[in-house]
Amino acid sequence: MSKNTDQSFDTLMHKFAHNIYGSSKGKLRHELLVNNLWQYIKPEGEPLEIIDVGGGTGIMCKTLLELGHTLTFNDLSADAVTMAKQNLADYQNVTFHCGSLNALNDSKQFDMVICHAVLEWLSSPFDAITSLIDLVKPGGIISLSFFNKDAHRFGNLLYGNFDYVEADMKNKNTVRLNPNNALEPKQVLAHLEELPVNVLNTYGIRCFHDYLRDISKQTSEYEKIKAAEIKYGHLEPYKWLGKYFQVVIQC
Repeated sequence: MSKNTDQSFDTLMHKFAHNIYGSSKGKLRHELLVNNLWQYIKPEGEPLEIIDVGGGTGIMCKTLLELGHTLTFNDLSADAVTMAKQNLADYQNVTFHCGSLNALNDSKQFDMVICHAVLEWLSSPFDAITSLIDLVKPGGIISLSFFNKDAHRFGNLLYGNFDYVEADMKNKNTVRLNPNNALEPKQVLAHLEELPVNVLNTYGIRCFHDYLRDISKQTSEYEKIKAAEIKYGHLEPYKWLGKYFQVVIQC
């Protein structure tokens, strides 16, 4: 992966944090990801050595640190690393690494690799998956989540953005906070079938929240939406409609 073509959020981190985690979208995405990983990360188990690749603001690291795990935070963006250091200043068992995924290949292996909402920003996402596998101990876990191209297309058709869909959802002027390489879940799953891994679970993230006609219910009915997402997000056909798709893999 080239640092020149992969998306970095330098100069955009405060806007990113506000747009993503200052909304019910970001809150729900984070809570669903944690819920789907709970059997592996719950505090009753052995503490894990975990790396969060593309850790953004550090929100996932904070959750995992509070559960007693040891974390390595990684991000391509120096501004992200600075923000994460501020957000995680109260924790001792965390180290920070600024750089591309390739720069991690010579590092130690981990019990778990987290890579959430990163692949869609990379020039070579399938190569990145192979690099992530190299970071995991035998029997370890990878959690991938990525922006779902199928759901993105479906949502835009519902909104009546027909010309945008016809253009394969590519903007003439790149919006830097919009993913530039959304992925189709079935293509990712087909790729994983060719690798020495086992897919343990798949989930849709925000299968219903983003499609609500009355968007005020995204906040006023938040707990009910979350309950519905947990109940149906791992089931067909709903999981394929999640704005993000999560795959839990064992190496």
